[in-house]
Amino acid sequence: MTQGKQTVVTAFALFSLFFGAGNLILPPFLGYNAGESWLWVTLGFAVSAVLIPILAIYGHARLQGTMLDFANKVTPGFAIFYSICVYAISISLPSPRTASVTYEMAIQPYFEMSSLTLSTLYFAVVLIFVLNRTKIISIIGKFLTPLIILLLVAVVLIGLFSELEPMKQSLFTNSFTAGILEGYQTFDAIGGVVVGGVIIISFNLQGKFDAPEKRKMIGRAGLIAGIGLFVIYGGLIALGASHSGTVTSSNRTELLQILSTGSLGSIGTAFLGVLVTLACFTTAVGIVTGTADFVKGLLKDSQLAYIITAVLGCILGVAVGQWDVHYIIDIALPALMFIYPITIVLILLNVTPKKLASQWVFRTVVIVTFLFSIPDFLGFLIAQEQLQGIRGWLPFANDNMGWILPALITFVITNVVLSFRKKD
Repeated sequence: MTQGKQTVVTAFALFSLFFGAGNLILPPFLGYNAGESWLWVTLGFAVSAVLIPILAIYGHARLQGTMLDFANKVTPGFAIFYSICVYAISISLPSPRTASVTYEMAIQPYFEMSSLTLSTLYFAVVLIFVLNRTKIISIIGKFLTPLIILLLVAVVLIGLFSELEPMKQSLFTNSFTAGILEGYQTFDAIGGVVVGGVIIISFNLQGKFDAPEKRKMIGRAGLIAGIGLFVIYGGLIALGASHSGTVTSSNRTELLQILSTGSLGSIGTAFLGVLVTLACFTTAVGIVTGTADFVKGLLKDSQLAYIITAVLGCILGVAVGQWDVHYIIDIALPALMFIYPITIVLILLNVTPKKLASQWVFRTVVIVTFLFSIPDFLGFLIAQEQLQGIRGWLPFANDNMGWILPALITFVITNVVLSFRKKD
C-alpha cells in the first residue's frame, strides 16, 4: 500500500474511531441551547472535541510508543495510574452510554422493551464479540461510517434550508467555554490518547514504513480526520441552533430524533437508529476489548485476566447502561473534571518541542494542573457556595477551567528556571 493510500485509510480509521454515537447527540443540543451564539459554542466544542484529540494523535506520532509512554515522563508509576484511570472511566461511562443511546434512539420509540432487558442483551452480544474476536466489526465499520455521514449530511442540509423561526438567545453565560466543556463529554481527548497508541502499533505490525514516514502519514491523516469532524460537528450545531426558535426539546436524543424526522421522515429516522445502534456496538466492543488488553498486558499476558476484565466490563455496562443518556452524562462530569485537565496537559506537552518539555516540566505542570482542577471536580459534588472563596480569586474558575492559567504560568516559570540552571 502506497503512503498516499495508507494516509487516506488511516484518516478514515481515525474518523471512525472518534465519531461514535455519543458524538451524534451532543452537538445538536449544544447548538439548540446556544441559539444565536452557535458559532462561539462551535469554536469551543472544536477545541476540546477536535483540536485536542488530533493533537493527541500528533503526540503519538512523535513518540512512536504506547499509551504508557504518553505519561511516562512524569514517572512510570504515574503513567500506570493514569492509564488505569482512563480505562476505568472509559469502561464505566462511555461504554455503557452506548447501550443507553441505542435504547433511546432505536428501541424505545418502536418496541416494548425495558432498558434493563436491552442493556443485558446488548452487553451479552458485546461479550461474545470480545471473547471471540472477528473481522465482522471492522467490516461493519468500513460501511457504517459513510452511511452515517451521508444521512447526517442529508439531515443537516435539508434542515438548514427549511423555513425556520429566528434563533433564540443563548442559555449560556459564556458560550465559548460551554462549548469546550460539552466537548469533554465526547471523551475524544481520552480517545486520542488511547487510539493514537493503537494506530502506532498497527503501523509497526505492518513493518512497511520507517519512523519519519509514519510521522508524516499519521500527521496528514490526523489533519484530514480533524477537518471532517469539524465540518460534521459544525453542521450539527448549526442545525440545532437554526431550529432553536421552532422546536421544543428537553434532551439530546429527543432533539436528534425530531431533527432527523423533520428532514428524513419516520423511515429515515428508523434507519438512522439502526446505524446508530451499530456505531454504538462497535464502540462498546472496542472499549471493552481495549481495557481487557490493557489489564492482560499488566498481568504478564494473562488470558484469564483478559476474560475476567471483559466479563466485569460487560456486567458494569448492564448496570450503568440501563440509565438514561442524560443521567449518564451528568454523572460523568465529576470524572471528566478530574481526568480531562491532566489529559489535555499531557497532550499539549507531548506536542511541545522537547527542549521546552523536559521531565521536570512534565512533573510540575501535571501536579499544578491536578491541584487547581480540584475545585472544578468538587464543584459537581458539593454546594457551589462552599467554593466561592476559591472561585472568587482564581481566573476562569467560574467557567470550570481554573487550572489553565496556573498550568501555563508553571510551564513558563519551570522553563525559565531550568534555562538559568543550564547557564550556571
